[in-house]
Amino acid sequence: MENNWIHRADRLSALPPYVFARLDELKAKAREQGLDLIDLGMGNPDGFAPEPIIEAAKQALSVAQYHGYPPFEGTANFRNAIAQWYQRRYDVELSPDNEALPLLGSKEGLSHLALAYVNPGDTVIVPSPSYPAHYRGPAIAGANIYAPRLSAENNWLIDFDTIPEEVAQKAKIIYFNYPNNPTTATAPREFYEQAVEWARHYQVMLVHDLAYAELAFEGYEPTSLLEIKGAKEIGVEFHTLSKTYNMAGWRVGFVVGNSDIIQGLRTLKTNLDYGIFSVIQAAAQTALELPDSYIHEVQKRYQKRRDFFLEGIKKMGWDVKPSQATMYLWIPTPRNSNSTDFALDLLQKTGVVVTPGNAFGEGGEGYVRVSLIADCDRLGEALQRWENAGITF
Repeated sequence: MENNWIHRADRLSALPPYVFARLDELKAKAREQGLDLIDLGMGNPDGFAPEPIIEAAKQALSVAQYHGYPPFEGTANFRNAIAQWYQRRYDVELSPDNEALPLLGSKEGLSHLALAYVNPGDTVIVPSPSYPAHYRGPAIAGANIYAPRLSAENNWLIDFDTIPEEVAQKAKIIYFNYPNNPTTATAPREFYEQAVEWARHYQVMLVHDLAYAELAFEGYEPTSLLEIKGAKEIGVEFHTLSKTYNMAGWRVGFVVGNSDIIQGLRTLKTNLDYGIFSVIQAAAQTALELPDSYIHEVQKRYQKRRDFFLEGIKKMGWDVKPSQATMYLWIPTPRNSNSTDFALDLLQKTGVVVTPGNAFGEGGEGYVRVSLIADCDRLGEALQRWENAGITF
């Protein structure tokens, strides 16, 4: 029975299709047809979380109080672990009481921040391409989004000098993310200094997504926004445990930085959710306390996969610069090939799933993102299927 009187809110109609949901539909159809899919689409790490994290969760399950509602601001132990992690990693001092807030994953926090701070019609700057949550949250909040194009020629960095004066004067927030998803680009410290100077001049809130803080290779160490003098006065930084610690399904992350900005987000969240299951917060605390030897093993794993895959596609005509960080490769499509059409062609011909670049905004057209979320044997099979299907570049 069709209910013609039931209408979705305009904010939903204004959103572009979520490509990962569309890919899930296509993957389901492919499986129905008997295809053995190799899914390199979503950034969904393979394997278990480290054993100490799992053991911490098991032990926490026996604590009766953890089965009740958690504190809105997160447990004190987890907040202290966040502050200690920032002190150890970046020599950044944070107050665990008001400068760190646990989240149900960074995607939740990034999106809800927009609801907490964006009024309909406000100008928000989100570069293109970007991780979808960076622009979907503001879009749901009714923002006017200005999307400066990133380019390979500028190493996928925001060029603040190209942002029109009238946009900069009106802008309320700018979202950005390095190491970058989807382009894998990294930003030098000078870029962050320029970002802080620009934002202070125009009084724009800086929102930095540091999801790939520790997935870096060959000695490269990503910069935290909060390392930059004056950044904490105007900005916040989001982090997730999904990637580094194989905890994507656990839904846990955090935001740190300016206490006033964080308090606004906390106020919104008290009206929307009850926070993270305390058992998961205990496990997340353990993750942040793992020795560096664990991080080095993760880095070696992704670097090995990166090198293996790049060598394989090089034989097919691709010449892609090795990424310094993240769990992805950002690969140009064949000349004059639409990224969605190319990704669908790969899926239908080979059963290998990649993400079309235009899923991250118009600036991603002409590329696909490959997630290195399978071991080298499986990656080798994907490459062999491409070769058998005559995929060339």
